[in-house]
Amino acid sequence: MRKVVTYLWFDDQAKEAVDFYVSLFDDARITNITYFTESVAEMAGKKPGDVSTIDFELHGQHFSAINGGPMYKFSEAISIAVYCRTQ
Repeated sequence: MRKVVTYLWFDDQAKEAVDFYVSLFDDARITNITYFTESVAEMAGKKPGDVSTIDFELHGQHFSAINGGPMYKFSEAISIAVYCRTQ
């Protein structure tokens, strides 16, 4: 189980950013991509099928890139999630 994941927030550029990050490291890979569904896309101001999140690894460290815009704009801010079996 992943214990700590760093979340990187983007407006619409998560896929381009992750492709760039993964290209820089030999030991890097995309592990999952999720897409906006029709109902969520409408609420988020996106189109169905647009990339929502991308999970990736750089040298074994887990990251997730989120397309949060237009409500949440790209910034240098990050979020860190700590996963636990129980509260």
